[in-house]
Amino acid sequence: MIGVVKNDIVKLFGTIKSYDDGTFYFDEKYVDGSEYKGPITTSASVVRGVTSFANVVSGKLNIPGEKILGLAKFFLGIGLPGSAKDCFNQIESLSLLENNRIFVPLILSLPSKVLSLTSKDQLKVEVTTVFGSAAPPLRVNLVQVLGSDSKVITTDSKELQFDLDNNVHYLDITPLKIDVGKYLLVFEITLQDSEHETVYTTGGRNTESVVVTGLIKVDKAEIGISDNDAGSAESVEKLDLLKDTKVSLSANHLQKLRLSFQLSTPLGRTFKPHQVFLKLKHESKVEHLFVVPGSARQFKIVLDFLGLVEKFYYLSGTYDLELSVGDASMENSFLRVLGQLELDLPEAPEKAPRPPAQAVDPLAKFRPQKEIEHIFRVPEKRPPQEVSLAFTGLILLPFIGFLIGLMRLGVNLKNFPSLPGPAAFASLFHVGIAAVLLLYVLFWVKLDLFTTLKYLSFLGVFLVFVGHRTLSHLSNTAAKQKTA
Repeated sequence: MIGVVKNDIVKLFGTIKSYDDGTFYFDEKYVDGSEYKGPITTSASVVRGVTSFANVVSGKLNIPGEKILGLAKFFLGIGLPGSAKDCFNQIESLSLLENNRIFVPLILSLPSKVLSLTSKDQLKVEVTTVFGSAAPPLRVNLVQVLGSDSKVITTDSKELQFDLDNNVHYLDITPLKIDVGKYLLVFEITLQDSEHETVYTTGGRNTESVVVTGLIKVDKAEIGISDNDAGSAESVEKLDLLKDTKVSLSANHLQKLRLSFQLSTPLGRTFKPHQVFLKLKHESKVEHLFVVPGSARQFKIVLDFLGLVEKFYYLSGTYDLELSVGDASMENSFLRVLGQLELDLPEAPEKAPRPPAQAVDPLAKFRPQKEIEHIFRVPEKRPPQEVSLAFTGLILLPFIGFLIGLMRLGVNLKNFPSLPGPAAFASLFHVGIAAVLLLYVLFWVKLDLFTTLKYLSFLGVFLVFVGHRTLSHLSNTAAKQKTA
């Protein structure tokens, strides 16, 4: 029965899928009619079952080591899964592959995939288990270097030296005579102890990509204005594109702008960066971008202004010249302002295209705004002092009449209620009248009409209530006296 299961496992690994980089995984399968399992769950289930089975049976399963290594690369290469379940399956599978009875995969990795010729960086290689544990004694050889176009650069096998303190293999890249650019490095791992070959799997050859960077030399940079295609230039100036040098040129629509320069690698080969752009920016912020073509010898661009008048929207004036040269392997990429060009173009015809509207900076609303200057109304002319005093007297006249009336009538407190309840209402009534008088004063000193009316509405209700109770008590008292 165990033999049947072993054969089924071998058949199962015969259906495993793979990528070109040596990664292996089990394809998505329907476990039943409703539940769907992705490649992470499916591969994790196989690893869990196969390693558990291998731990309890005698003998070794006939599974190729490169497929175990490919499964390890699959779980290491998926990064951070999108769900907690997939993350658990990833970690559990790697822990099972870290120590199993089939094959323990050894992973080759590069601490840095960018090597600088300027800094004379060393090629460093680490070989560890999936969780970073130290590998058994082994040798790492660089057997082949391929260019970005899969062209063979070198096939001389170079053995990497081993740094025991840092657990890293290293090799100087200077003797390899490789230039700047992208390369594929093919490594071969060999276990020193033959007994370890039944325990560990290295996968044979491993391929890693690196980028070699360096300083690019810029030579024979020239810019000028010419009258014809033959190149009889009226003014030619040499440029140092690695320094901040600027030129001042002038041209009309019958002339041409010429720019040329050469780029070479540290080994003296012609270098073609990913981007070489010449930008002309008008003083009105209208920009024009041109790709500078390159040949086997140099980069050269010729702008015929006669054929570009419509593209330039017939805009005469000052143009800023900017040259942009950049590449991932170029340590001295630059964006250089070459200078200014005073361009004289003919007048635009009636149906000529208009310059496009300039885009509004979306961050402009967050910048400091222009200060708002408030213009206050000029105060109205005040009346003469005599008129103000006369108006104040008229305002105070009713109050004065009220005081005179009180003096003529006299103050009579004999009818003031003696009982506590009516006395309290009578006192509140007089306090309310005093509050109305105070509100009258505040109206002229501080308050406005609407605020005064609001307060007066509350005081009015209060006065009606306490006044009604006070006058009712006095009326009842007078009626009882007449009856008696």
